[in-house]
Amino acid sequence: MATSFFYFTIRVYFFIMHNSNLSFEKKLPRDMSGIRLFFTGIKGTGMTALVEICHERGAIIDGSDIDDVFYTDAILSSLDIRPKLFSKNNITENIDLVFHSSAYDPESHEELLEAKALGIPIMEYTIALGEISKASFSVAVSGVHGKTSTTSIIGTILKELPLESQVLVGSQVPSFGNSCTMHKGSEFFIAETCEYKKHFLHFHPSIILMTSVEEDHQDFFPHYEDMRDAFVEFVSLLPENGRLIYCADDKGSRDVVSIVKQKRKDIRYIAYGKNAKDAGETYFYTFTNLYLESGTQNFTVQTPDFEKKLSLRVPGYHSVLNSLGAIAVCLSLWEEKGNSLNEAILDSIGKALLQFVGAKRRSEIVADIPQSPSNPYGALIIDDYAHHPTAIETTLKGFRDFYPDRLLIVSFMSHTYSRTHALLDAFSKAFSSADIVILHKIYSSARENKEKYIGNTSGEILFQKTSAHHPQVLYFDEFLDAQDEVLHLMQNKASVFITMGAGDNWKLGLAVKNRLEDTK
Repeated sequence: MATSFFYFTIRVYFFIMHNSNLSFEKKLPRDMSGIRLFFTGIKGTGMTALVEICHERGAIIDGSDIDDVFYTDAILSSLDIRPKLFSKNNITENIDLVFHSSAYDPESHEELLEAKALGIPIMEYTIALGEISKASFSVAVSGVHGKTSTTSIIGTILKELPLESQVLVGSQVPSFGNSCTMHKGSEFFIAETCEYKKHFLHFHPSIILMTSVEEDHQDFFPHYEDMRDAFVEFVSLLPENGRLIYCADDKGSRDVVSIVKQKRKDIRYIAYGKNAKDAGETYFYTFTNLYLESGTQNFTVQTPDFEKKLSLRVPGYHSVLNSLGAIAVCLSLWEEKGNSLNEAILDSIGKALLQFVGAKRRSEIVADIPQSPSNPYGALIIDDYAHHPTAIETTLKGFRDFYPDRLLIVSFMSHTYSRTHALLDAFSKAFSSADIVILHKIYSSARENKEKYIGNTSGEILFQKTSAHHPQVLYFDEFLDAQDEVLHLMQNKASVFITMGAGDNWKLGLAVKNRLEDTK
């Protein structure tokens, strides 16, 4: 009788919260034992991460998606979850709550409409993430780019520190055991948050890490000022004496700080980056003596309190910046517990950084093909999610520095017509570190009307623009049509082949890998 009443209470709570205009004043229960959850769009990386958290809390989970195989299928399978295909018949009266990806509209998706008809409450992913953040001392990792890698580094460090923490990343992380989450208690909750449509405003942070603020998501933020003001609004959510950890090397982040400081003197501002010393903050994280040696980046972290030599196995100046921000978050949490800093903690951080090898689609090594008669020089195949000009430029520069003697070939598929149109000139100049650039048609988004861009934005136009700035640019509308050309280019020199972007040209890297392995 008591158990039945508990579930009835939970159901009523969810229904009231979903159907009222009141703010959420409660949080998803820490103990979800026996609560039946259904996930619409379960294979999305954020949704899969939410599944992992709810599963760890004892929920009974089911979900649906399309039939395509994603890397998240393996994660779900490890939890004994077999996604169904979308169907309103998946939604039954014994379900207590339906979570849904923001990609699916509650006013049109058949499962969500059925949930409404049955009186089952529904909750969007970003709201669910915000509700979870209420239960802990929470950290939001934000920024136009760099947030996935930075959050992954934070989780990798926290695994080594004696702090009860839970970390959610929008990607699969090898150092998490190929999971999207790291579980070690719930006192601290650290999550990657999304700026699109101001989704991060649902989060309840005590600390915000801000990696970068630039033009992006032009379908929602037409101008840079719109994006900047969204971050100003987000940072303003910090409670009294909350902490903002920001990249002092990023102009947009500095702009946000300058505005927020005019009205929030109570926030503790912590700068990180090469220029952090000059940011005017009481506390900062910077670095010196950066050099490459034996496949690692080596550098010395400097703060007002300590210096420590550290090493990273992942390439790129941006990776050093991401690690600085991650260290600043972890030591802020260490301080929050009232702990004093000591050499053992710094050694643990150093050990963790050496364990970090990236995240899925973030400088991910897809294959390291040895020399063979068909491939006399060998080849390294890498996949990276970079889809903004700044991220492309910094990531390719990192690969160039890391592999100075190799032929650098990049396949890039631009994501969304709106972004390509708005940043066309910047995209065309972003590939200077690559030896050969291969471009493809634009990977469109269902959220945009691509018809309005006909005649002024396309993969061919990006090709023409890029050709004016780069000596060797090729175009294949369909990315798989580039296989023979890539294999031919690899015959002349030891190569690094990078598939880059938020589209599905990563399949080209797999195709090249398979053909090279078949001809060993």
